[in-house]
Amino acid sequence: MHGYGPTPQQQTTSRPSPATLTTVRVILVTVTVLSCGLLGWVAMLRLAIVTRRPRDWVLLVVVMVLNAALFAFIVSTPDDPDDMSDASVLLMLLWIVALLAGVITYYLYVEIRHYSSLRSLGSPAPYTATATAHPTPLPYQQHPAQQHQHQHQHQQPQQHHQQPQPNPYTVQTPPPTPTPAPQRLDQVRAELDELSDYLRKENREGEGR
Repeated sequence: MHGYGPTPQQQTTSRPSPATLTTVRVILVTVTVLSCGLLGWVAMLRLAIVTRRPRDWVLLVVVMVLNAALFAFIVSTPDDPDDMSDASVLLMLLWIVALLAGVITYYLYVEIRHYSSLRSLGSPAPYTATATAHPTPLPYQQHPAQQHQHQHQHQQPQQHHQQPQPNPYTVQTPPPTPTPAPQRLDQVRAELDELSDYLRKENREGEGR
């Protein structure tokens, strides 16, 4: 397991310098041209080793067969050029030119493309600080029992402070007003009459004396 920080970069295979590649290409092309295509298999062998693709190995075998056939055709021709027919000379020239053009063109194109793709893939990109994705710390989570206890403690003061509010939709009936009892009025009137009669009698007795 690796610690925090940038991930270790994998070691890339060392590639030859551009000057070395150019020198090798010049040598192989020169050998192919000077040998009239008979040594074209050397360039194809290097290409198959570099790319390691099955197609290039198959083309190497094809070029070797063509080179062997060309060598056998040249050996079978007369030593004196005057004894060769025009058709034989034309066939040999076309064979050599086609072999030279095919081998050199294919070798240069595929090898240059191969190393260009390796250079584009292996070129170091600008350094960017890639932070390891850490999980964001979540807020402190309380135990369900503690959460219930805290909620209960918060609800108790709220219940004490809350006062019952009157319902605005209920109709308040006024208190009943006491009505004077008619018997009480009659009793008071009778007592007042008796008191007035008593006072009259007192006045009369006082005047008679």
